[in-house]
Amino acid sequence: MRTIGVDLAAGVPGTALAEIHWGAGTARLARLEVGVEDAAIVASVGDDGWLGLDCPLGWPDAFVDFVQAHHSGSEPALGAVDGGADWRRGLVYRRTDVAVRERIGRWPLSVSTDRLGVTALRGAGLLRRLADAGFPVDRAGQGRLFEVYPGGALRIWGFDTTKYRVDATRRAVLLETLGERAPWFDVGPFASLATTSADAFDALIAALATRAAAVGLFLRPGPEDLDVARREGWVVLPEGELEGLIGAGSSPGAREHFAAVVEDEGGAP
Repeated sequence: MRTIGVDLAAGVPGTALAEIHWGAGTARLARLEVGVEDAAIVASVGDDGWLGLDCPLGWPDAFVDFVQAHHSGSEPALGAVDGGADWRRGLVYRRTDVAVRERIGRWPLSVSTDRLGVTALRGAGLLRRLADAGFPVDRAGQGRLFEVYPGGALRIWGFDTTKYRVDATRRAVLLETLGERAPWFDVGPFASLATTSADAFDALIAALATRAAAVGLFLRPGPEDLDVARREGWVVLPEGELEGLIGAGSSPGAREHFAAVVEDEGGAP
């Protein structure tokens, strides 16, 4: 299995990609680079790659409806507009963002009211390029594409994420701890880049989180959330410990999930 993690930015310079090859009892970081274009991301997936994007895959339904109504001068579906904080809250966060807060105790950045929206615009173009290349695009995480959250995954796995995005020393400590907890994971010659670049580090964690998603170890959207998730996107937060990733592919549930996805895409497991 190959998992590809992408820390997507609004521009190429801040975009990083990591690729992990998974074998029997081992995992190897085969690629880690910064300054990645859309074409390279699409090419990296191939016929067997599982892709995790650290980028919102959609906008809140309520926000989209409001902007359309406001633009046309009609009454928005959510009722009278007062502009206050309580009224705005339903436009700021997606349904998956609410689930993330319930799981890790903090709100992710808002795709509709934060600069993250600029990155999401690039992400929308990337999804179109993936679809045009024949890669199945399902924003709800039902195929080989997942919306991942590296910081959230680290917290779930028990890592201290304090200031890791802005402090190379903190990333070095995290990478050392990762090596102690996952001795089966070979970072190879990429430790220096993962330490010096926060984008590269997040791409590495994104590729690990994608493994959890690929073998079905994540909380899927329920029947009541699935249609919304296919529009707004769904953040994949791992279920279980980091240490369980290496044996996860051999579990019956994981095999069934993997086989179902491959069958849906017309391949062979």
